[in-house]
Amino acid sequence: MDMLGGLTASEFLRDYWQKKPLVIRQAFPGFRCPVSPDELAGLACEGAVESRIVIENDAGKPWQLHNGPFNPDRFSDLPEQDWTLLVQGLDHWVPEIADLLDNFRFIPNWRLDDIMASYAPKGGSVGPHYDMYDVFLLQAQGHRRWTFGGHCDHTSPRVEGTPLRILSSWDGEETVTLAPGDMLYLPPGIGHHGVAEDDCITLSVGFRAPTIDDLLTSFTDFLSQKDKAAEHLDDPDLRVQDNPGTIGPEVINRLDTIIREQLGDRRNLALWFGQFATAPKSLEIVVPADEPAEAEDLAEAIRAGEQLRWNEGSRFAYHELDSETALFVDGEQYLLKGDARPLAPLLCASARMNMAALAEFAGDEALLGLLTNLYNQGSVYFE
Repeated sequence: MDMLGGLTASEFLRDYWQKKPLVIRQAFPGFRCPVSPDELAGLACEGAVESRIVIENDAGKPWQLHNGPFNPDRFSDLPEQDWTLLVQGLDHWVPEIADLLDNFRFIPNWRLDDIMASYAPKGGSVGPHYDMYDVFLLQAQGHRRWTFGGHCDHTSPRVEGTPLRILSSWDGEETVTLAPGDMLYLPPGIGHHGVAEDDCITLSVGFRAPTIDDLLTSFTDFLSQKDKAAEHLDDPDLRVQDNPGTIGPEVINRLDTIIREQLGDRRNLALWFGQFATAPKSLEIVVPADEPAEAEDLAEAIRAGEQLRWNEGSRFAYHELDSETALFVDGEQYLLKGDARPLAPLLCASARMNMAALAEFAGDEALLGLLTNLYNQGSVYFE
């Protein structure tokens, strides 16, 4: 893939993914940033958009963090340099930014998170730090100098007096300057520090890396909603014991059996994870259509060849079960059987659907109803 500097996707995953950094010159030749600094500032004033400003030296305090939304006047109060504006989930609001994600779909949909924009005037930075997720740093405008290298973790020394996790004694191993179209891949835990050499915008393509705590908490919450969770613990074989304070081994054995039965149900595990992995980041990203459509309206648009695409903040995935296919869209599951099963991979293959292939399913009343539901809940729309 040209985007990977001539490496195939398999070669990149084998040799670099979660292993070592990679500098890719002109991963996107002639790249032009779809948004301007003024447009990023405008988005940072919107209540639904997650935004932050990091100032390196804020009235004598190091690396101070300010959370949006911001008043427009805030930007006229900032110093001339040494600050950064961060706009999270830019792909949710700008279709041209969302289109960039299609270049990274050699990694599963459920692993992709979002694209964050970082604007900074000269000297702007968020400080030397590390992330616990993979990231591709695409230079979109101007130039940024990156120093990176060396593994960091929670034991790495940090700067005091800041809410940010800024590394206090870290030198890095390599330094490069990225121009528009250049890209840097960094695995989790690699220290890095980017400094703007002029007015610049960097787009960070981030990936989801849930903690074990996230997984356990979410899965047990899912299981607790099942009908079987309302059943009570029983002990029909209870016997008199010498000391009433004893918790006997037979009790632990019973609990072990119950918990293993629940945790060992692979179908439940797959259905939970599909919903977990596709849940929207916020309720304000996927919103119902302004004008709900009838099934026939959707069928007519599909027959006319209109292009259907995902909502920029929507997430699609599927899992093949024994006799059915589970489709997951924005935290909801839909079970498809028989001839309907191929619809799931079709909907998940790309943000813009193959309309000729989709038209073959639109004649089925139930599947057309599913598509209409996805449209009305805001997960898809016609361009």
